[in-house]
Parts: sequence; structure tokens; C-alpha cells
Amino acid sequence: MAEDIATAGDIVIAGGGLAGATAAKTLRAEGFKGRVTIIGAEHHPPYLRPPLSKEYLLGKAAEDAVPVVPPGWYAENDVGLRLGARVTGIRPDARTVELDDGSTLAYGSLLLATGAAPRTLRLPGSDLAGVSTFRTLDDSRRLRSSLAAGGRNVVMVGSGWIGMELAAAAATYGNNVTLLGLEEIPLAGAIGPELGRFFRRLHEANGVSFRLPASAREITGLGGAVTGVVTDSGEALPADIVVIAVGVVPETGIAQAAGLALDNGILTDASLRTSAPGIFAAGDVANALHRFTGQHHRSEHWSNALNGGKVAARAMLGQDAVLGTIPYFYTDQYDVSMEYSGFPALAAGAEPVIRGSLEGKEFIAFWQQDSRVVAGMSVNWPRKPQPGAQKTIKALISARTRVTAERLADNSVGLDQLLPEDA
Repeated sequence: MAEDIATAGDIVIAGGGLAGATAAKTLRAEGFKGRVTIIGAEHHPPYLRPPLSKEYLLGKAAEDAVPVVPPGWYAENDVGLRLGARVTGIRPDARTVELDDGSTLAYGSLLLATGAAPRTLRLPGSDLAGVSTFRTLDDSRRLRSSLAAGGRNVVMVGSGWIGMELAAAAATYGNNVTLLGLEEIPLAGAIGPELGRFFRRLHEANGVSFRLPASAREITGLGGAVTGVVTDSGEALPADIVVIAVGVVPETGIAQAAGLALDNGILTDASLRTSAPGIFAAGDVANALHRFTGQHHRSEHWSNALNGGKVAARAMLGQDAVLGTIPYFYTDQYDVSMEYSGFPALAAGAEPVIRGSLEGKEFIAFWQQDSRVVAGMSVNWPRKPQPGAQKTIKALISARTRVTAERLADNSVGLDQLLPEDA
């Protein structure tokens, strides 16, 4: 029986990101009258991360574009916001959390939305000025200030999506950019070699140099500031700025100490319930059972945090809410705007079916498993006429309809014609 939303008990949200803020917003929208408290480690109210490596970093968006909700929303909706604070311990039996200032909060339900932390590399010189990871609004502020004048030597360590986006921003500002990565082809692990080569050519056309596969062996400096990077092959690269962008690690420390089930994040069911009564997890930290695949997936993209926050909030109120949306993310690099929907784990190893032209930078890539579309990526593809590419991709995935590769690739077949009649 669903618990009365007016008496569900206080709700504590550990984590001041998109998942936590969306959960608080959903709780109030659903009529929850109890106390809601967000505990955020940063000194900024919850904000959106995608602009940090895209529009905001490039100076195309102001800082007022990144908050999840307007500044006055929390006070207007009686949501407590404790910034610069961390939950350091959980007592599931007593339903209390301990904070780093020594205080204790009781909860009826607890949402763990602690996100992830950037991986670091233990290299000689990694503590030099000019060397950083990239994750937060403060990181983006500092990097934008360092890049904006142009003319500097930038070494990017990491050839994933964030590394490629940061390299694009640095090159757009007129800096000399060299990118190191462990893959022979950038992004090959995410989208395969053919499309990884597409993005490499895009970057090379904009002046970025690649060292692949390569890793950093040492960071050199003078007077406490970075001057270069020595690769594992012994090559010395000049550097005024070094960014380590080699992925993130889910922040599971307090969950582990509390005895929650873990496996590449905090394990949850499809309603984002953890193994402990009254405790939920959402966003980057949650390895959630997905209704569509019947498997657990951990996603580090903003759409997962957005949808997960909504599902967790409704589940805490006793509603029949499950995580069933098709995962989605996007990237903007130079004159390329890309959107991706689907399940990378299901697409792994499959050859993409291309509709359109890679050379013309306007195409859709479909990935199939047993003739069913499981993922799709659109690049500079017109969103009209309807249905747009992403709407079609999501509908094809959801319908589980078999469709031939020839039909997917044929531009004379309208996107709407790919869909089953009842989609």
C-alpha cells in the first residue's frame, strides 16, 4: 500500500547534482509536504554538467544557464539546501545520516545521488600548477580562463567524450592541442573504429595532434608550474596546460561502509531501491536494473540523472515508478552536433549501419542486434520533418522491431517508414 505522501517522513538527498535537485523538484510537484534536505559537497547550488565542457566553456552560455532550477526555487518550495557539506556515514537501522560537521539527520527515505569523481593518475609532476582534472563548475571556470587567450600548448590526457570535447574547446580558442589516449582510435570503445576515425579526422582538420595509443609517463615543470609531458615512448611534449580526462569513479564510499550491495556503483532495482530499506540511489552512482534490457546499467550522462531523479522521487512516495527511458546523450564539437540514444553495451562489437554521408558530416548510424536496433547516433541530421532522428531511434529500440540493414541505410525510405504502424 502506498504511503501517504503527507506523512512519508523526512527525505534526505545526499548529493547536490542534477539527480538530487530533480528528485527534490519532483517530490514537491507530486505534492510531498514533508521536509526535504539536499546535502551538496560543492558550494554551488545544483547545476547541469553538459555545458561545462561545451557552451559554458566556450563562452557561448553564461553561468546563469547552468543551475537546475532558479536560485529562489529552494526557499520558495521549502527545500533545505546545505552546501559545502558531505554525508560521511549512514545508519540504515536507525535511519540517520551523519554529516562532516558532526551533525545527524533522521530520514524516512534517503536518496544517494553522490555522483562520481574524476580518476586521477599518479604521475611525477601531477601536482604542478596548470595540471588538473575536469568535473566541476570551478574546473570549467579555471580552464576557460586559461584557454581563452589562445596560443598555449595544451596536452589532453584521455580520448573519451570529455577529453575530445575539451580538446575541441581548446583548439577553438586557438591553442596548440595534443591528445593522448590508450586506444588506437579515439572513441573506438564507445562507437567503434569507423566513427572513431570520423571524430579523429574532424579534430585533425581543426589542428589537434594525436598520440595514440600513448600514455603520460611524467609531467615536467619549472618553478612549480607545468612545462611539458613525457609520454611512455619517451617523447617530450611542451605543455602550459595539462588536463587529465580519463573517466570517473562512482562515489560509493558511504554506501559501502553502510553495507549496501555494490557492483560498479550502487546496485538498485528498476525503482532505484538499494539493498537497504528506505534507501534509494540515482544518477552516476547507481547501477540500476533497466526495465527494457532486464540488465543493470550505470550511465554517467545527464539524461540518466534527470530521469533517475524523477523515478527515485516517485518511488519514495510509494508510486509504481521504474526506470524505463532509453538512455540519451549528446556532444558538440566544432561544426558537428551529435545525439546518441540507446544501449552501448548492446551495441558493442556491432558494425554500424550508416544512412547519409560521413564525408558530408550529415548521417545517422544505427547499431543492431539480431536485426533489431539497439542504439543510434545522429550527426547534424535535420530534426524536421517529423519524426526526427532521435525520436525514430528511440521508437525503433522500444518496439524491438526487426528491420533490414539495407532499409536503415536507404535514404529513399523515410524515417517514419522504418517504424511499425502501431509505434
